[in-house]
Amino acid sequence: MKPPIALPTSTVARNALVLIAVVAGGAALYWLRDILTPLAMAIFLMIMIDGVKRSIEDRTPVPGRWAGLAALVVVVVGFFASIAFIANGAFSFFTDASDISSRIGPRLDQIILDGSRLLGISAAPTASELISRLDAPQYLAMIARQAQGVVTGAIFVMIYLGFLLASQSGFRRKIIGMFPERTARGEALEVFQRVRGGVEGYLWVQTVTGAMICAAAWLLMRWVGLENAEFWTFVIFIVGFIPVLGGAVAGLAPPMFALVQFESYWPALILLGGLQAILFISGNFIQPRMQGDNQNIDPVVVLLSLALWGQLWGVVGMFLSTPLAVMAMAILAEFRGSRWMAILLSGDGEPYAEETEPAPPRPRRARVNPPQSGAG
Repeated sequence: MKPPIALPTSTVARNALVLIAVVAGGAALYWLRDILTPLAMAIFLMIMIDGVKRSIEDRTPVPGRWAGLAALVVVVVGFFASIAFIANGAFSFFTDASDISSRIGPRLDQIILDGSRLLGISAAPTASELISRLDAPQYLAMIARQAQGVVTGAIFVMIYLGFLLASQSGFRRKIIGMFPERTARGEALEVFQRVRGGVEGYLWVQTVTGAMICAAAWLLMRWVGLENAEFWTFVIFIVGFIPVLGGAVAGLAPPMFALVQFESYWPALILLGGLQAILFISGNFIQPRMQGDNQNIDPVVVLLSLALWGQLWGVVGMFLSTPLAVMAMAILAEFRGSRWMAILLSGDGEPYAEETEPAPPRPRRARVNPPQSGAG
């Protein structure tokens, strides 16, 4: 009888340790989400500030110090203006929607009645009956807690951002201390440049395409006559940074509220068809041309990243899911031991293939068996 095959203990132990570390890291990210989510948003804003600063320096004669100050003002003001605009728009929207008995109630009753007839239901409930079954105080309390959490989170984001900007001046000295050798230091800076370039490229593509989508959507909503068109336009721009779910919200929310506003179904159908056409053209023709190698990520990875970070960090995790995936692929592609994971994350199996050529030349005798070099 043959002896059992001995498993490579070192490989098994290493894989087990990696699995345990991943599970423990995920648990830590979940338990510390109240602390880490503002920090992640602050790092995200700092990358935006750095990108805007370099853009100002390249395109204007403004010196570096004033360019950094201008970038800081633009990003911080834009951050708080976004929160204020959404809060004000939501408040006015719910104020208008609170008069359910005069306009919205009868319209909802008509929609429910038409839907019931279409489905063959004889006795349809009214909107007031459906709303009475809901626990309105509970939902209002939940909305109040969410609003309070947004305000508190924004304050912590600004605190973290201030400390990150203050410590940014010592980043170069820290790199020198961690990597005394010039070669290793250059490789570390190259990894950092790759990560920053990937995140900035993603932000640039999403911002430009989001602005195009919003311009077309605003014209369509104004032409149809949808109320609060500016609010919905801004919502479409913000949710555009959330993959998959953002497109669903942008393409379905305005038509649903058009059903309530108009007596006819045609404005809602026009909005539904027009918004879906705008999102289809942007997602299949404009974005792929602009993305290039910045988002060479498999769509399944994007979906899994959305689900994972959404489960760990909620809405903030959904917002940061794709940048975090871009950062992970950029970092993993730089190391030989983890490059296989970057290949799995990439869309075409070649993460940064243009810069991963084997550097050292092969011996002369290696020319007799070139197939051995295909591992990449």
